[in-house]
Amino acid sequence: MTQELRLNLERSDGSLAVAAVTGELSLHTAPDLHTGASEWIRQGHHHLILDLQHVGFCDSSGLSALIRIWHSAKEADGTLTLAAVPDRLMRMLNLTGLDSLLIVHPTVHHALSTHRPTADA
Repeated sequence: MTQELRLNLERSDGSLAVAAVTGELSLHTAPDLHTGASEWIRQGHHHLILDLQHVGFCDSSGLSALIRIWHSAKEADGTLTLAAVPDRLMRMLNLTGLDSLLIVHPTVHHALSTHRPTADA
């Protein structure tokens, strides 16, 4: 049984947005993640922090969605930051080398404390 994906915008401040992701990142839910995150980027939140602490599962489709969101943010001169990545997902990022592409922080608070405002903020 596939768990649904919930995406909640927790904070938005100029070009920065923090969103909590809950559920599974799978073939069935990855398009929803990409669509939601891309919409926030189009709305001007070019620097997106995804809080992944409540993601219970991620397959290759979920990883692909994260890469596509990263590309969308880069095209908008922004960033994608992952926070509170569960151990299993972090191992996948390490094994695939995506940990060298994506910014990863242990907590949302840490990600926010290291974010540097830009002229578009």
